[in-house]
Amino acid sequence: MKLWMLTSVTGVFLVACIVELLRRRKLKEKYAFLWVLTGLVIIPLGFFPSGLDSIARAVGVASGVSLILFLSVAFLFIVCLQLSWEVGHLEEEGRTLSEEVALLRIDVNELREELAEKADTAGQGSSK
Repeated sequence: MKLWMLTSVTGVFLVACIVELLRRRKLKEKYAFLWVLTGLVIIPLGFFPSGLDSIARAVGVASGVSLILFLSVAFLFIVCLQLSWEVGHLEEEGRTLSEEVALLRIDVNELREELAEKADTAGQGSSK
């Protein structure tokens, strides 16, 4: 199979997978946009491989393959950075929720103790 055909088929498959994940609600829209955009960039590059070399020359890069490699590494760096930010945000949110649950448990235990004291006091008052 020729590289241009493999690239095009991969781009179409990527977009189809993203659309299916969106349809099944397995992927959120804020993440899907970037992946669909990536697939839509890959598809024409597969059908028109000489266009990539033209873009590389215009940018001043020796070959289209080098440009794709650089852009792929930059893209993965951005994805990792975004996911790291999300993990940090979720970690902070989890910590906040844990603290709130701990405070609510303390309140519940105090209320149970007050109810037990009132029940004991009421039970002692009726037996007199």
